[in-house]
Amino acid sequence: MRGTHASLPDPRNDSILIYINSDFFPRHEAKVSVFDSGFLVGDGVWEGVRLHNGRFAFLDLHLTRLFEGAKAIGLDIGKTKAELEAALYETARRNNMHTDVHMRLMVTRGTKKTPSQDPRLVVGGSTVVIIAEHKRADPEVTKAGVRLFTSTVRRPPPDTLDQKLNCHSKLHEVIALVQALYAGADEALMLDPEGFVATCNATNFFIVRRGEVWTSTGQYCLNGITRRLVLELARAEGIPTFEKPFSLTDVYSAEEAFVTGTFGSLTPVSAVDGRDIGTGTHPVTERLAAFYKEAVVKATA
Repeated sequence: MRGTHASLPDPRNDSILIYINSDFFPRHEAKVSVFDSGFLVGDGVWEGVRLHNGRFAFLDLHLTRLFEGAKAIGLDIGKTKAELEAALYETARRNNMHTDVHMRLMVTRGTKKTPSQDPRLVVGGSTVVIIAEHKRADPEVTKAGVRLFTSTVRRPPPDTLDQKLNCHSKLHEVIALVQALYAGADEALMLDPEGFVATCNATNFFIVRRGEVWTSTGQYCLNGITRRLVLELARAEGIPTFEKPFSLTDVYSAEEAFVTGTFGSLTPVSAVDGRDIGTGTHPVTERLAAFYKEAVVKATA
């Protein structure tokens, strides 16, 4: 597998303990009900967070996004930010984890008494799950870059499904990725309803043109934490940075392209739709990756 979520194998993950509603279960025993809202209709929100040297990077930003998403869909998490933070650190402690750890915090509306979309059929409170894994990004992916294919599946407008929601309903992104895989690429690039470049199926997309860093307007993509930080870091370093509409024509002739995400941080893009991007060097991407790495160290010191 080659992609932004490719990781090095770690046998310790076979014996991890998974948090489910304040209890811990061995990996092979961790289960939620088939009546759970997340399983039935993809009703829930989630976050991916990184543990570095015993501390979570940018945790407040992640929890703020989680609670904003929950409020938008009328989901009562049933725990405070402080309680969720404590649960994350307890999960790390139970698994003897310290660094190079990725945790997926998932919250669904809870178990229903019968299969249905109706939130009034929930019995009890929300379901909270934390899956923690020893996980380091595969350095070969960063070295080679990822190949993107532009999917025919568009990012929908906010009156259909607001793309700022980090929700469990990801089928349109899965379909886009399946198209990319069938086309021989690693991941999908997705356009907005007007045909401008929006984002990738699981990461945020950037290009570099004439020394300028461009990304989409942000109206049709997840408001990524890493995306936000890269924009702030670039501007702080005096790199001209723009959130603007741009087309595939701009992408194909870019000097560099890269994607951002919590797990892979910054990953170069080597090709889009079979067209090589730039000359194979990534000086701006590497510079921004170094700034981001410093920011992670500072945030977890």
